[in-house]
Amino acid sequence: MTSGATGQADADRGEKGGVRTALAGLTTRGRSFLAAGIAAAICAYVLGQSDLLRVGLLLAVLPLVCALFLYRTRYRVAGSRRLSPARVPAGSEARVHLRMDNVSRLPTGLLMLQDRVPYVLGPRPRFVLDRVEPGGRREVSYRVRSDLRGRYPLGPLQLRLTDPFGMCELTRSFSSYDTLTVIPRVEALPPVRLSGESKGYGDGRQRSLALAGEDDVIPRGYRYGDDLRRVHWRLTARYGELMVRREEQPQRARCTVLLDTRGIAFQGAGPDSAFEWSVSGAASVLVHMLERGFSVRLLTDTGSSVPGEGADGFAGASQETADSAGLMMDTLAVVDHSDGAGLSRAYDVLRGGNEGLLVAFFGDLDEEQATVAAKMRQRSGGAVAFLLDSGAWVREPTDVPGPLDRREERLRMLREAGWTALSVPRGASLSELWRQADRERAGLAATGGTTAASGTSGEGAGS
Repeated sequence: MTSGATGQADADRGEKGGVRTALAGLTTRGRSFLAAGIAAAICAYVLGQSDLLRVGLLLAVLPLVCALFLYRTRYRVAGSRRLSPARVPAGSEARVHLRMDNVSRLPTGLLMLQDRVPYVLGPRPRFVLDRVEPGGRREVSYRVRSDLRGRYPLGPLQLRLTDPFGMCELTRSFSSYDTLTVIPRVEALPPVRLSGESKGYGDGRQRSLALAGEDDVIPRGYRYGDDLRRVHWRLTARYGELMVRREEQPQRARCTVLLDTRGIAFQGAGPDSAFEWSVSGAASVLVHMLERGFSVRLLTDTGSSVPGEGADGFAGASQETADSAGLMMDTLAVVDHSDGAGLSRAYDVLRGGNEGLLVAFFGDLDEEQATVAAKMRQRSGGAVAFLLDSGAWVREPTDVPGPLDRREERLRMLREAGWTALSVPRGASLSELWRQADRERAGLAATGGTTAASGTSGEGAGS
């Protein structure tokens, strides 16, 4: 974005400060010359040396003249910043391109360009630009990188003007800034069939049928490319515009990714914590399902869903896939621990009906929350749970591991309810767990499984 006009505005505000603003810009060299000049003038007055007085006046006046000249300089400079890309995974680099245009009729002097960046992204970049001719342009770039997801402001851009003698420096700032979004790492997942279906569309999907009767027909407006044989002329005459009958249309397979964000369910912090693994896993599953034609949504323990409540909260139509993915990635970039203690709000959202495939990332579960999670399986076509023991993630490998009875009991409760439940060890690969979930579900289907697991066809995980 271009922000040239704000540089002149900052200069105008500084003019009201008068001499104080100009003197504040004196460098160490300028202050030394001024102090030496004043001292020489006092000595000359005391000793009655006129030659020394002239030298003192010269030393004192030189930095003042430089400060006044630099302060009165009217450079018209336009600055712009471009991020490539503006959304980057954690641990990857983004390049920031800066461009300065001299839109005035006068050449500039020596310019120091400085951009403000958060310390997480690295050191503050500084560039020295030599004389820029009228109408000239200078372009520079720098790289930023963060291992922590989040949204980081870049800017405002600052220009430091200096005189040829180095007596004075003035800073003028632009007001605009940009935002770099660092999203979670996304791991490529293998195309497995978690529940017997391989594609987002197919004969096993539910279909919405258009009724053929004149009283029951479900019309819609004519779209370019529609077959004219589908035009419903009676409704066209009634509404005054072309109306067509809807044909039998497949309903996109659905997938809900549930992310447990309860603060009490996770221990530790940082890029290698259990919570960050869960966030990265949720992002990986969302991208994987979108790529395979599923309508997806992100659900948290607070009951909030992304993309939103419209159309049951699911999104992923062909023209909206990129926007939906971007919205969910932006949400995961800033998601943090919630203050909630339970999963009941998420269950209330899920109990409305069959929600297709459910993939959940749970933290530590007590018996009550494990019971709530088990009931979620009744409202889904297929369910896969990744259960993280955050305590094991914060213990050093040399420590004695804690008891496994509680974790195994939670896994048993989920599996008896029909979940394909897996325990996530420290530093595990999601792609390997994804394959393991497929093998376990396939083995469950081959042996007949439990009533809850084998009685529901579920949704596929892509081909």
